[in-house]
Amino acid sequence: MSDVMQFSAGEFRRRVLSMNEDAFETAGVNGDHRLNPAVRFSIDGVKLKDAAVLVPVVDDGNEARVIFTQRTSTLRKHSGQIAFPGGGIDEEDENAEIAALREAEEEIGLQRSFVEPLAVLPDYVSGTGFRIKPVLSVVKPGFDLILNPAEVDEVFEVPLSFLMNPDNHVLASRMFQGHERHFYEMPYGERYIWGITAGIVRMIYERLYA
Repeated sequence: MSDVMQFSAGEFRRRVLSMNEDAFETAGVNGDHRLNPAVRFSIDGVKLKDAAVLVPVVDDGNEARVIFTQRTSTLRKHSGQIAFPGGGIDEEDENAEIAALREAEEEIGLQRSFVEPLAVLPDYVSGTGFRIKPVLSVVKPGFDLILNPAEVDEVFEVPLSFLMNPDNHVLASRMFQGHERHFYEMPYGERYIWGITAGIVRMIYERLYA
């Protein structure tokens, strides 16, 4: 297969659907703590809040692109950061897939009729106390987005080939509450993808493209 074709939405779909159970099994919980084993995170004795995010891979010929949001600066959690569409799983949500589709509609107006959910990756636990379920999906072209200004400032796309290139996965660190915290960052032009979002991208890479 050519280097171009391996980053098409069709090839992404094929890789996701051909994953065996080993791809979903982990020797422990995925999350921020894997890069910070000396730091006690919220998973230790704290009830985690369940959340789901949609990983929307847009079918754009041989060069699939992934939708990201820039969160508003007024949000209480992760304000101003780059994220996948998503949020908390409500009681009325039947599962993580439904929650992710609902949140994508509410945040950016992505109609679920354009979205083909493929699989839910293992949970990603954040240091802020969230148990996040990433829902992998392929999005048909032709959709129109309407942003919810209370939650999203901007929406943009990044080539799947960029995200799945390990050369673009940079290990970085900064001091937080007296501890040095390590995380992935994936700068893309003026966009700074890091933390939880970059960690989920890295998890996708390790299971599908490594």
